[in-house]
Amino acid sequence: MQYVQFMKKIYLYTLLSLFGTGLISSCSSSKKGGSVSEKTGYAYNKRENGGFEVAKNFKRGPGPGLVEIEGGEFIMGGSAIDIPGQDLSSYNYKREVTVTSFYMDETEVSNTDWLEYLHWIKTTFPPAGSAQNAEYYYSALPDTLVWRRPLSYNEPYVNNYLRHPAYQDYPVVGVSWVQANDYCSWRTDRVNEFLLRERGYMTSFKDKGKPAGKGTTTAAPASGEPFNTEIYLNGQIKDLGKKAPQDLSKDAKGKDNKRNVRLEDGVILQPYRLPTEAEWEYAALGLIGNTQYANINEKKIYPWNGLGITSPKKSTRGMILANFKRGKGDYMGVGGSLNDKGSITQPVRSFVPNDFGLYNMAGNVNEWVADVYRPGTFEATEGLNPYRGNEYQNKDRDPQTGELKKDPNGRGTPVMKPAISGVKQTWTELQAATVPGNGNYKPDQRGYRDEQNNLAGEITLVNDKSRVYKGGSWDDQAMWLNPAARRFLQEDESTADIGFRCAMTMLGAPEVKSAGKPQFKSKAAKPFKSK
Repeated sequence: MQYVQFMKKIYLYTLLSLFGTGLISSCSSSKKGGSVSEKTGYAYNKRENGGFEVAKNFKRGPGPGLVEIEGGEFIMGGSAIDIPGQDLSSYNYKREVTVTSFYMDETEVSNTDWLEYLHWIKTTFPPAGSAQNAEYYYSALPDTLVWRRPLSYNEPYVNNYLRHPAYQDYPVVGVSWVQANDYCSWRTDRVNEFLLRERGYMTSFKDKGKPAGKGTTTAAPASGEPFNTEIYLNGQIKDLGKKAPQDLSKDAKGKDNKRNVRLEDGVILQPYRLPTEAEWEYAALGLIGNTQYANINEKKIYPWNGLGITSPKKSTRGMILANFKRGKGDYMGVGGSLNDKGSITQPVRSFVPNDFGLYNMAGNVNEWVADVYRPGTFEATEGLNPYRGNEYQNKDRDPQTGELKKDPNGRGTPVMKPAISGVKQTWTELQAATVPGNGNYKPDQRGYRDEQNNLAGEITLVNDKSRVYKGGSWDDQAMWLNPAARRFLQEDESTADIGFRCAMTMLGAPEVKSAGKPQFKSKAAKPFKSK
């Protein structure tokens, strides 16, 4: 019950703004495509016509905590400062790329956010229940020992930083890249379950687990497994609420003809994930505030305008614009006039957001991004959504029934396996689980066209588990605040100055707000009339 109330407090306002007011930039498939097929003449959403359904009045919008980032072209690495003698290997190589529109967390993930995650694991899989449950909870714990340093008295942070309310709004640290990805997966399922239950597509949290009857159409799954988005979309969770949609492909009506929400309905949100390095750098720069008629009026070297690190505004003149270290031993300035007001991290809503509305895209904590780190392979890159780190996997399913295999630990997640083909298999190959062609398909392309893995006779710390982090932190000097700066760490390691924020793919048209902008007008299709 505590978990349900907590989730409702966090998400209710967001849901009302997203789905209640309808003020989000949207694209309506029913208006564009009409209610009748242009190619066959059959009406959509009619039981008598076979029941082919097309979503009506779809309105897209960000999930809880996210803001819209309208994509575009930019010079990746373009904010790097060209200073004679400076080591430019710490910055991205300058190249023109395009990033499609996406969503990104307004703030870094906080200690409270992580404690909510731990609370769910603890209550859903009590550690006292089994060794596997205990391992699950332990694996999700941040490494609070990252605060220990041989020549510093940081011991109070070891026990207090994560859990004490004095730091509840501070960014979580001590989490590895792997842990951050696990959090993204968990968040995806919790948010989608919340949407489905609160909107009546599944039984409400209040009625969850009760026998079918008053207030519910079908009882929650007897297995007790938690909700998983992919398992639900595959029809392997049968939990139908009062407003579960009708299956128009069946003759029956009423309670006996309800179905799960499908991906085609436009209700399920895309997965939360770590942003790519290109997305993160683009969002940090916030060039949308400096752009007019496709021209960038002023270059940026920080998420804010200007060459300085202090505020030029009269009311805040001279105040530091990010949480970082000004000198080797200067973490916060002189008592009575603290410059950035933080000796370590600061709350996730500190300072002024950039032109996209994102807080702390410079300083506070460095942030994990999705990419595998590669220092010198810029020739092998894509111009659209550049990313290095693809590891292609398929959901393991029964080839005949299509049922997804679940994690044997009872966590309700689908089992993933390496992709065995780069193309769609034939039916015969699928049944036989054979690889088409010569069988040389490589599902892991993280080192695609990359000589980094073939350094003969050289020792390097860079490998396929090296992940990029960006942004600078409370423990870094100003050079690392530049959005083009980049460093790497092994994906299973963590520090006291690396946190993260999540992103989400935006589907549909890349233009976020079309109002007031010139548009080409298209004519609606002429309805077919039989003679």
